[in-house]
Amino acid sequence: MKLRVQLQCKNLHEYLRELNPEILDRLYNHPATCLAVYRELPSLAKNYVMRMLFLDQPLPQAAVALWVQKNSQRLVLCPGDKHALQINPIQTSAQWADEGSSLGPDRHARDIESLDRYAMERWEVILQFMVGSPSAVSQDLAQLLIQAGLMRSEAGEAPYITSAGFQFLLLDTASQLWYFTLQYLKTAQSRGMDLVEILSFLFQLSFSTLGRDYSVEGMSESLLTFLQHLREFGLVFQRKRKSRRYYPTRLAITLAAGVTTNGGFIVVETNYRLYAYTDSELQIALVALFSEMLYRFSNVVVAQLTRESVQQAIANGITAQQIIHFLRTRAHPVLLTQTPVLPPTITDQIRLWELERDRLQFTEGVLYNQFLSQADFEVLRDRAQGLGCLVWQDVAHRVMVVTSHGHSEVKRFWKRQRSHI
Repeated sequence: MKLRVQLQCKNLHEYLRELNPEILDRLYNHPATCLAVYRELPSLAKNYVMRMLFLDQPLPQAAVALWVQKNSQRLVLCPGDKHALQINPIQTSAQWADEGSSLGPDRHARDIESLDRYAMERWEVILQFMVGSPSAVSQDLAQLLIQAGLMRSEAGEAPYITSAGFQFLLLDTASQLWYFTLQYLKTAQSRGMDLVEILSFLFQLSFSTLGRDYSVEGMSESLLTFLQHLREFGLVFQRKRKSRRYYPTRLAITLAAGVTTNGGFIVVETNYRLYAYTDSELQIALVALFSEMLYRFSNVVVAQLTRESVQQAIANGITAQQIIHFLRTRAHPVLLTQTPVLPPTITDQIRLWELERDRLQFTEGVLYNQFLSQADFEVLRDRAQGLGCLVWQDVAHRVMVVTSHGHSEVKRFWKRQRSHI
């Protein structure tokens, strides 16, 4: 049976909850971290934090009782958070804003439009590499994709995409970036990096000004290495590896906030015909993951959603809901004016094709047949049953199937049996 892996994409708060208290204490000493967490709180929680921010002593329980329901009265703002949030608006913002000024004007300055173009080009190189296009990525990045479970590599072969990788491709750009960054952070300490240092830098980037340059002066070797990785991911622009300045891109600034950057370009009709108004090789490759390509013109491709194309995508680990989500989030502005955005005929049929395929389960195995006697068949069959690796048997025709994992042990047993005859 083929295992379908469900890609889990944690948000900022879920990720921070998994860190140990020692790391969290150090992390919350950085104002940018606290401000990033505060930014993601619900409005009511922000209100509570601001009420307690400048209090020098614990808030009386009677006062809290006036704010919240009885079962929610345990409300504490840790000292590190309080101090960081208090100094952030006054000190840190000004310091961060002026950090690049000492370098003087940049003769090779990049405007916002070119930064946006650079960021998406770099990120699309990674995605194109995943779908098998000849894209140049570093060995370090390829290894990270493998460690994240998005690609797999057999001995002597080029990496190829996994079931989780197919699901990853259908996520919006913001979710892709955040998931990829979390996988990178998991390997940070094994790379000899300080997790707190690079996390704090990421949060700091999210408060930078788009189109402004910043200095690398004072960065540790670990941060400089991290900066080069961010450069390859498209989160920062640096003209040369040794350049003294860098420009955060929109991808870095929106990373912690989870703001999506995808635009709509797909029109789906009730006859299962799909029109993708794009000339992006990546977007065309994504559409081809679950549809059959019919025609291609200069700025539009025409495809057809078919039973075979959808079920092939499902076999690769993509779910019907992910296909529907992809079509809905990439819907052309023309479709966004109608309710529902996608024709119910299309969404219902995609789900039915998934249910149709899920009625069958596939198991890889090894076929044993051509036994010379019934006794030989039964001896080997009983051994496979004892090992728990018998998948199927046909006693009348002396045929059985064992799992790939159990094949080697069954084979050794059979050789020993034959040697005693």
